[in-house]
Amino acid sequence: MKTALITGGSRGLGRALAAELARDGWTLVIDGRDPVVLAAAAAETGATGIAGDVADPAHRAALVQAVSGGLDLLVNNASTLGPTPMPRLDALPVADLADTLATNVLAPLALIQEVLPSLRGRRGAILNITSDAAVEGYETWGGYGTSKAALEQLSNVLAAEEPDVAVWWADPGEMNTDMLRAAGEDADAAPPPAEAAAALHRLIADRRPSGRYRASDLVSGR
Repeated sequence: MKTALITGGSRGLGRALAAELARDGWTLVIDGRDPVVLAAAAAETGATGIAGDVADPAHRAALVQAVSGGLDLLVNNASTLGPTPMPRLDALPVADLADTLATNVLAPLALIQEVLPSLRGRRGAILNITSDAAVEGYETWGGYGTSKAALEQLSNVLAAEEPDVAVWWADPGEMNTDMLRAAGEDADAAPPPAEAAAALHRLIADRRPSGRYRASDLVSGR
């Protein structure tokens, strides 16, 4: 039986992807900051839920302990927008950018470093959730986009360094999520996270080569 660790698995894309993998019989460990929401997601997917913040080293240690029996897939999905309303770069406090980088870049790398031995031994995979904000210049998205651009390059280099591990960095596109709503966008007009989750499920099931993917391309079969 395969085991997956999905950060940010209590809501949105993480929860939808957990549901996809649960239907395939995966053993799941998920996390989230709201213990009530996390408990509901864990009950829905049959996952083990561990409440906490991925930026907290003690919480990451608990996640690693939960998959100490072996790991086949790490999904770095948990992330933060940073301060909202999202400021322009000329008004973005450097301390807030540091916090965003801690959650969106440093925490994923720290988890990767901890679980790589298991992933290498089981020829596992890493799925880092990114964004079009990593490659496009959207006003007020500078802090978040910078963090996702860093995560993309981290993934790119990791793919070159780890030939026995599939490393994917995937842009799910706009989704009807609380995060998009918090960014001030019209989330109600966006598709549900389940659509992107189904596309990413295909990426995992097909074990595509390491690289950058867009959920919209996976849906269309490209």
